Amino acid sequence: MSLTVDISTLAPGGVRFAPSPLAELTAMLHVLSEPGHHPPRQDWARSVRAGLDASLAARLSAADCLWRTTRADFLLPPVPAATLAEELDALDRLTDEKFVAGALCLAVGADPTRPDGSPLTDPAARERARALAQADGPRAAAFLDALLADPPAVRGRLRRLWEECEGAFFAEHWQRVRPALAADARHKTELFRRFGLTGALPAVSACLSLDASGQRIVVDKIYDGTTSARDGLTFVPSAFGHPHLLVVHAAGWQPVVHYPVPEPGLPQPMPLDLTSRRLAALAHPTRLRLAHTLSRGPRTTLELAASWKLTAPEVSRHLAVLKRAGLLRTRRRGRYVLHELDLEATARIGTDLVETMLR
Repeated sequence: MSLTVDISTLAPGGVRFAPSPLAELTAMLHVLSEPGHHPPRQDWARSVRAGLDASLAARLSAADCLWRTTRADFLLPPVPAATLAEELDALDRLTDEKFVAGALCLAVGADPTRPDGSPLTDPAARERARALAQADGPRAAAFLDALLADPPAVRGRLRRLWEECEGAFFAEHWQRVRPALAADARHKTELFRRFGLTGALPAVSACLSLDASGQRIVVDKIYDGTTSARDGLTFVPSAFGHPHLLVVHAAGWQPVVHYPVPEPGLPQPMPLDLTSRRLAALAHPTRLRLAHTLSRGPRTTLELAASWKLTAPEVSRHLAVLKRAGLLRTRRRGRYVLHELDLEATARIGTDLVETMLR
């Protein structure tokens, strides 16, 4: 399972690293909508929500289908600007059809590679969009109905909403995080200049890599998808994004990767295949029993065999699976090899699984 970005036709100079005020604003709005996704930001979310005007809070709630589950494609600008106003100006230049298409590229079952007709002009596409929005809840359905009925009016209200957010809380927090995001973008740009994507991608995220051909970026996701970076590829750092790694990959949109910058105390994302191996390793009842014993202290293979009435070769095979999953530590004491459960790695399995699903 992975999302791939074809870079075989990417023009020279087509890669950019830059912070985006609009992307960071909507990352903050997502944290306010789903603080459970972001345990380190829960105090921040409570503080900001407590200071919001009731009217602003209600209007944010009415529009949060654009950022609650995932992000509408137009909220991740392919050409980031220095100010929120400039990026909102660029949004204003999108046609209504493009804006509505971006609003519909949400996690409500839509296929982002399927070139459906516009719901503004195609009755079948309109009904399909309504069905998908209704599956996402009454607020999403009401927002879509309003957008389809009068796109310019809804777009105007959204712009005013985001401008009000800037005065209410965003400007203060953007001023605080922007220097670190700009520094991160400069660092990644220098890595790309010196080493290409081979050197830059691992620094962006452990969940990004090049395939063997060097012609595709592989994004470690729990779903499959593909897109082309023929017209450019933008990497946007985020201080509020962890644990999400968002990729715009809908047909007709330039790919954008919105990635969390490293934070002290937050571990690197765990690759999906390693999380899967760890879950599979502990799913076997015999390995779970061995892990139970090893969690209490180091044991030799023969001690484990005697404890659970197994043969030494059986124990060795199970220990090999645990070791390949990164759940076992071994050390030698004289002529004995001692095995011990890696408690830190084991304790992280649940967190890694949740972060993989949220990624």
